[in-house]
Amino acid sequence: MVRLDYEQRRDGLVARVTLDNPKKLNIFTREAMAALVRAMREAELKDGLRAVVLTGAGDKAFVGGADLDALGSLDPVSAREFIGQVHEACAAMRECPVPVVARINGFCIGAGLELAAACDLRIAVDTAVFSMPEVRLGIPSVVEAALLPRLVGAGRARWLVMTGEAIRAPEALAWGLVEKITSAAHLDTAVNAAVDAILAGSDEAIRAQKRLCKMWEEAPLEASIRASVDEFARAYESKEPGQRIAAFRKARRK
Repeated sequence: MVRLDYEQRRDGLVARVTLDNPKKLNIFTREAMAALVRAMREAELKDGLRAVVLTGAGDKAFVGGADLDALGSLDPVSAREFIGQVHEACAAMRECPVPVVARINGFCIGAGLELAAACDLRIAVDTAVFSMPEVRLGIPSVVEAALLPRLVGAGRARWLVMTGEAIRAPEALAWGLVEKITSAAHLDTAVNAAVDAILAGSDEAIRAQKRLCKMWEEAPLEASIRASVDEFARAYESKEPGQRIAAFRKARRK
């Protein structure tokens, strides 16, 4: 249902979390969501973890949405519980202390788009399709769909959640819904390049930056600025900034 693998690189450990139900487009079943949260919690505890890559198995879908069988059988009580699970799965990406890179290898629909929005970076195959079709099923787009205006702006977010129409990867890139698109043959190369760029930074600085990015999306401006000052000062509790700056200056003189 969900695979968790690790790759030890020169600059740190990278976890790869894969939703593994390609015959059903890696849809969000109750079991898959619970397994995804468990995998993320396990990865967080791994010594030396520097980044997570999240993807779907196969070459058709990242996540093709929520389980329609489950959605069709909900009542007001079970609906609250089910959407709570969707939120918990998405929140696991935002709560992860290291960057999470979404490797979007195909359809990214509904709850799958919410999951991608909750990641830190999104790199998609150029044939990927994105949509939020919930209103066509009689329900609103909710939980981490609230991140969409922050990514694409209010008008485009409204377009996605009110029309239910799909957009393709080039448009998603132009809108800011994803950061990069590439051919299927080069998808892993692009993802690895992004991970390498993350690993080039200081582990503690990257973790602090993730905390701040999350806060910038959630807190008032003044509170975000105060927290930024605190994180900046805290960085100097170690000698790493001085050492890295000295190394950078030395490299420039060569």
